[in-house]
Amino acid sequence: MLFVTVLLAGACDRARSESSADALAEVVDALDAAPVEEVPADAGVATDAAAADPAAAAPDATAADAAMAAAAVAADAAAAAPAAFDPASVPVTSVGLPPFPFFKAPDGLQSSYREPQRGIAHDGQYFLAGDKAVLVEGRIFRDRFALTRAARPYSELEFHRNYENAIAALGGRRIDAVQYTREVVAAAGGRGAIDKHQHGAAAVPGYRHDSYLLRTPDKEYWIDVSTGAIPLHGYVVVLERQAMAQSLGFLDAAAMRQAIDQDGRVALHINFDTDKATLRPDAQPTIAEIGKLLADDPALQLSIEGHTDATGEAAHNQALSTARARSVLGALVGLGVDPARLQSRGYGQERPVADNASEAGRAANRRVELVRR
Repeated sequence: MLFVTVLLAGACDRARSESSADALAEVVDALDAAPVEEVPADAGVATDAAAADPAAAAPDATAADAAMAAAAVAADAAAAAPAAFDPASVPVTSVGLPPFPFFKAPDGLQSSYREPQRGIAHDGQYFLAGDKAVLVEGRIFRDRFALTRAARPYSELEFHRNYENAIAALGGRRIDAVQYTREVVAAAGGRGAIDKHQHGAAAVPGYRHDSYLLRTPDKEYWIDVSTGAIPLHGYVVVLERQAMAQSLGFLDAAAMRQAIDQDGRVALHINFDTDKATLRPDAQPTIAEIGKLLADDPALQLSIEGHTDATGEAAHNQALSTARARSVLGALVGLGVDPARLQSRGYGQERPVADNASEAGRAANRRVELVRR
């Protein structure tokens, strides 16, 4: 029996550490391969009793002992789980900062972006923070350099070290504890989700990403320095974290009613968190107007239909549009609308109303439509 115990213990340890189907299969193989020993006839009685009542296997053990042991296991598991990265863990800098985006091009390198391409008023960018990739929104500056084809070539190490020293001099801290692996990418929603908001090197194993955070008393600046591609390129993304300034007005209930009477539908641009189905606070006025529209006409029934642009994978966009339509329906039910008057569905990128080649077209395609049933 010692052989079986040792064999199973080793396989189970690997199963716990790897959490893989192969490791679990090894446990089964261990059972099949282990030699069978003849057991006395009365041994099965004791074994069955112990299985039915663990206290029977240890007469001195009590229920309190068992509870304490279970609590200890739970505490160990909680302690082992990594905590989410907290930006407040990075000290506020005492250094006077130069104007955003802080850095000029390294000596001998020239940006491959034209000037209008380097700045983006508002977008998201993934950063490696702790052991996860996290999406941060705000004003973005980006640069890209061909490192090996410049008049003054740079190695990967030299490029990263230049920015590391410059960021440290400003009081910034490096915050990544991992690089992009299949597991890290999967936990963030997959390559399709990350590629939508990736202005640096691709999020693939082997492409180095160093993430930094620079804090002032009232602002956060997130920085990603990355290298990759063939020939070797260096990328810098500097993001000033901020909420998007709403620039698009919303239709009131009367305007919605007019569009539905005329066309049978009305398109609304409702704000959600980036790449999520969570309604932003500034979406609430539009939700309230939809509620008023339904209250003013008790016979009106609506299909709430979500749409996305064509950025990323079609399957992800389909799921996102469905979830967003469902969120709007849920918000209306929360206002007291009878759910029998509503239905929701998502079409993903299947029904564009504008060209996805431009940002203006993609913005028009990201919409929620109310369709009279």
